[in-house]
Amino acid sequence: MRREEVVADAAITLLVERGMRGLTHRAVDEQAGLPLGSTSNLARTRAALLALTLARLTELEERQFAPLSPGTAQAIPLPDGPHQLADLAARVLHAQLTEGRRTTLARYELALEATRRPELREVYDKAGTRFRDLAVAVLTAAGSPDAARQGHRLVAYAEGLLFDAIAGAGTTPGLDDLRTAMREILHGMLNSQGMPPEPLQRHA
Repeated sequence: MRREEVVADAAITLLVERGMRGLTHRAVDEQAGLPLGSTSNLARTRAALLALTLARLTELEERQFAPLSPGTAQAIPLPDGPHQLADLAARVLHAQLTEGRRTTLARYELALEATRRPELREVYDKAGTRFRDLAVAVLTAAGSPDAARQGHRLVAYAEGLLFDAIAGAGTTPGLDDLRTAMREILHGMLNSQGMPPEPLQRHA
């Protein structure tokens, strides 16, 4: 593993366990088991450390979103395609709430910090654009009549589900709950493309 990844992974752990106040260069060195000063040599300022951490988070989350590639959507035949797309989206969200919970929580910590740091806001928004562009591309492949607008709405809806489960007052939804949620919103977006309502079938 590259030194940048070691440092960024340690920073993610600190964000999850201690919050933004616990993220210091010295704490990252200690968490990663590196000689003191190693993190400072790699990312001299706090802004540089935050940017490095966000880049690593984006890389990890992009791996989670890999099943939702435009090519996948194009390979799924309509009219069953939107239902299968909803299932894929639900699985990605479920992964972010389970094995990917650490990265999701760390990203929320950075999102709040970005509201106070313009330099981080720029980096955060640029990373977010990549996921919105992916949503637009997937909905375009699925036959959306207005993929640009609906792609942004889909991301906002999914982010709301995640935030409510992790930091809000809601309970953590199961995979079937997420399937229902994704089918409901995709039904509204793609109904004109042949997505009739379909009863949710429990999966083993």
